[in-house]
Amino acid sequence: MSSHTRVTHFILRGFSDVPQLRLVVIPFFLLIYTFGLLGNSSIIIAVMRDSRLHSPMYFFLKNLSFLDMSYTSATIPKAVLISFTGSGGISYLECVAQLYIFLTLCCTECFLLTAMAYDRFLAILRPLLYGTIMSQKCCVELVVTAWVGGTIYSAFHTFNTFSLPYCGPNVVEHFFCDIPPVMRLSCTDYRLHEEVGFAVSSCIVMSSFALTVLSYVGIVSTVVRIPSVDGRWKAFSTCSSHLTTVVLFYVTGSFVYLRPASRYSPIQGRLASVFYSVLTPSLNPVVYCLRNKDMKFALQKLYCGRKS
Repeated sequence: MSSHTRVTHFILRGFSDVPQLRLVVIPFFLLIYTFGLLGNSSIIIAVMRDSRLHSPMYFFLKNLSFLDMSYTSATIPKAVLISFTGSGGISYLECVAQLYIFLTLCCTECFLLTAMAYDRFLAILRPLLYGTIMSQKCCVELVVTAWVGGTIYSAFHTFNTFSLPYCGPNVVEHFFCDIPPVMRLSCTDYRLHEEVGFAVSSCIVMSSFALTVLSYVGIVSTVVRIPSVDGRWKAFSTCSSHLTTVVLFYVTGSFVYLRPASRYSPIQGRLASVFYSVLTPSLNPVVYCLRNKDMKFALQKLYCGRKS
């Protein structure tokens, strides 16, 4: 390090390396980002205003929508700006802050999805005790635990990434500061940091995923014992939106973070990140409103002034 100059800023590549694609890419991402903001903010307002939606499931959905708005806002505006201006400069500290905020929100969502699976588990397996167990205090505690867990997890990974020395090159092959493309720029051997980060991510994420899977094993085993087909469909329909979100979140996120940084591909990495950091949070309002009559009615009342 004594013979090198420490990096004071990084350069983000943006959405695409091809300048001609910017005229297509920028409007596309602005449209998706705007759609996600409107959809998620509408859910939050509808849940707050409609007394029929003051239940644990919609309390968690409101928090999920806030997280989705926040972590798209942590990356997309900056990425659109650098793609539009062609200048991808970002200071070292700004890169650290962006990674920390993004990982905090992303990991908090991971824990929140687990809490939502537990909520659906209790609603189907313990319907008579559901109201007692899932009290307002319990819901708040689960959300706070998700946030605390997310901040701790993010602090570890941010420190693990930026404790490495960076002395050039400084071009990040991504549209935001993320672990794999940043870690590859270190001017020393980063394999130990990579292995430690991979081990921690595997334990935390897989534990959360395992709890979600166990919840759904209990849900499915209960639903299949319901005698009527309509009863089985009605019970499972309350979980279908959450299950869709879980699958999209874990499949795309695991593709990026549960693989070594040495095997990181800029094109594949950016494409996978678009799915889990842009498309999935922006489409969550559609997923949750598509088959939910109460949410549809609340949104109609919000925008059309429809009265019950």
